[in-house]
Amino acid sequence: MRGAVLVLAAGALLAACGQPVPPPPAAPVLSSSAPAPSAPPSPAGLAALKPCELLSATDRSTAGLTSLGEEKTIGTARACDWTEPGTFGVTVTLAEDAPLASLEIDKGTGKRVTVGAHRGFRVSDRRAGDGTCAVLLGVGQEASVQVDVTNTGFADTPLACERADTVARLIEPKLP
Repeated sequence: MRGAVLVLAAGALLAACGQPVPPPPAAPVLSSSAPAPSAPPSPAGLAALKPCELLSATDRSTAGLTSLGEEKTIGTARACDWTEPGTFGVTVTLAEDAPLASLEIDKGTGKRVTVGAHRGFRVSDRRAGDGTCAVLLGVGQEASVQVDVTNTGFADTPLACERADTVARLIEPKLP
């Protein structure tokens, strides 16, 4: 009690000198939960994907590829290019601003396909026999993923389509 009287007397003395009386210190607030760390929002859709990471080492082996992919840009789209020297090449393109409905497919070259949960088209000109084939997959209403295969020597279109189908099946589970 005597300590409380001294504190009040000291406070009154300071107040009399025109000095403000500091408020008593607040008792610390104890919290049982730690504050949540603030993480930057993660990109959504295709923006969260890196094209060259869509095929793991096992996936590449399944697809007949022994080399790592090389990042590239096609127009505004991010892509990855894998080349198996003397055999074939594969390009996977993430077209964030090209919905499937906006892609132009020549009449008679496209066939509707479904790969996993994604609808799309397989595009090839079997009559031309140029050794190229593409699988185009819709990703939501605003984007698409394109798997393009070109055989060395531009021959054997059915084999190019088999390869494109294989790569599309391997990457499809990783797509949003």
